[in-house]
Amino acid sequence: MRDGPLRHWTDRSNAVLERYLPEKRLFLRSENSTRFVRLRPLSQAMILGGTTLLVVWSIFASSIVFMEAIGSTDLREQTRREQIYLEHRLTELAAERDRSAAEAHAAHERYAEAMDRVASMQGALLSSEQRLAELETGVETLQGSLRERIRERDTARSQLAEVEREDTNEELIRTTARLGEVEQTLDFVMRALRDTADEREAVLSLADSARQQAEHLALEYRLMEDRNNRIFSQLEQAVEVSVMPLERMFREAGIEPDQLLNQVRAGYQDERTASLMPVSVSTMGTMDTDSDEARTNAVLSALEEINLYRIAAERTPFALPVRAAVRQTSGFGMRRHPITGRNAMHEGIDWAGPQGTAIHATGEGTVTHAGWRGGYGNMVIVRHEFGIETYYAHLHTINVSEGQRVSRGDRIGGMGTTGRSTGVHLHYEIRANGRPINPMTYIRAAQNVF
Repeated sequence: MRDGPLRHWTDRSNAVLERYLPEKRLFLRSENSTRFVRLRPLSQAMILGGTTLLVVWSIFASSIVFMEAIGSTDLREQTRREQIYLEHRLTELAAERDRSAAEAHAAHERYAEAMDRVASMQGALLSSEQRLAELETGVETLQGSLRERIRERDTARSQLAEVEREDTNEELIRTTARLGEVEQTLDFVMRALRDTADEREAVLSLADSARQQAEHLALEYRLMEDRNNRIFSQLEQAVEVSVMPLERMFREAGIEPDQLLNQVRAGYQDERTASLMPVSVSTMGTMDTDSDEARTNAVLSALEEINLYRIAAERTPFALPVRAAVRQTSGFGMRRHPITGRNAMHEGIDWAGPQGTAIHATGEGTVTHAGWRGGYGNMVIVRHEFGIETYYAHLHTINVSEGQRVSRGDRIGGMGTTGRSTGVHLHYEIRANGRPINPMTYIRAAQNVF
C-alpha cells in the first residue's frame, strides 16, 4: 500500500521530466559481459541538483574565505595607521611639553625679575615714606618757629609803634634791626617750606608711580599664571588620554602595569632621557603641589611612564607573526588532533598559507633556538622580557641564528610543513614562565593601540 503512491509519484515525475531530461543508459563492458545502468529523468534531476548545490556551496565558502582575508588586511592597515598616528601624537606632545617647559621657565625668570623690581620699588617707597615723615616733622618744627617769629615780628612792630610815638631814636634803631632779623628768618622759613612741599610732591608722585607699576606687574603675573594653567591642563589631559590605552593593553594581556613599570624602570635606567628628568625645586627645598614646577614634574612623570610603556611594548609580543593574506586553521585550546584523531590540548594558533610566506618576530628579543625540534620541525624560539617566549614551528626556512637579537617585524623564517604537519602552516605559541598562553590575548589587547 505504501509503495503504490510513491511509485505513482515517481512515474508521474519521470513523465514530466522526460521532456527535458530524456532517459539515458550507461553501458559498462567487461571481458565476459556487458551491463548497463539506466538513468531515469528523476535520477538525472537529483544528480544535477546535487551538483548545483555543491557548486553553490563551494562558491559561497570561497567568498567567505576571501572576505575574511580582505578584512584581516584592512584591520592590519588600520592598526598600522593608528600606530603611526599615536607615534606622531606622542612626538607632538613631547614638542609641546618642551615648549611649555621653556615658556614656564622663561615666565618664572620674568616673574623673579619683576619681583626683584617690586622689592626695589618697595624699598624706595619705604625710604620715601620715611623721608616724607621726616619732612613733615621738619615742617611742623618750622611752622612752630614761623609762628614764634610772627609773634616776635608783631611784638617788634608794636614796640616800634610805641617807640615812634615816644620818639625815641635809639629804641627805634634797635627795634628796626630786630625786625630785619625777624623778616630774614621768616624768608628762610618760607623758602624751606616751599622746598619741603616740592620734595613731598615728588616723593608722592614716585610712590604713586611705583604702586601703579607693582599693580601692573601683579596683573601680568596673574595672566601668565592663567595661561600656564591652561597649557598644563591641556598637557595633563593629553598625557592621560595617551596613558590609558597603553595601561589597558597590558591589563588585557594579563600583565600588571605597576609591576611591569617597576621592572622596566629598574632594568632600563640608562634609557631615561634628560628631557624627562624632573625640574629642580626652589631654594627653600619645598614645592607646592599646585605650583608650575609640581605640575611640570607630574607631566614629566606621566611622559616617562609612557616611555616605559613604549620600552615594555617593544619587548612584548603584541604583533601578528604573519602579515600576508592567510587563514587561521586552528585556535588555542582542546581540539581533535589531525594526525592521532584524539582530543588533545593545542597550545598555540595555526595559520595556513603558501609555502615560504614570511614569518616575522612579534616583539624584540633574543633567539634561543633556531633549528629542528622533534614534531615541531624547523622551529625558532625567541626569548623576550618578563619571562615570555614565542615559538614559530613547522618552518620551511630559518633566517636567524641562535644568540641573534631581533626586533619586532624582523623576518625570522618562511612558512612550511616540516615536522608533524598535515599541510603548509605556521604553529605560533606564547609561553609566560613556561606556561602556554592564548596568543590572541596579546594580539587583541594591542589591536587598538598599534
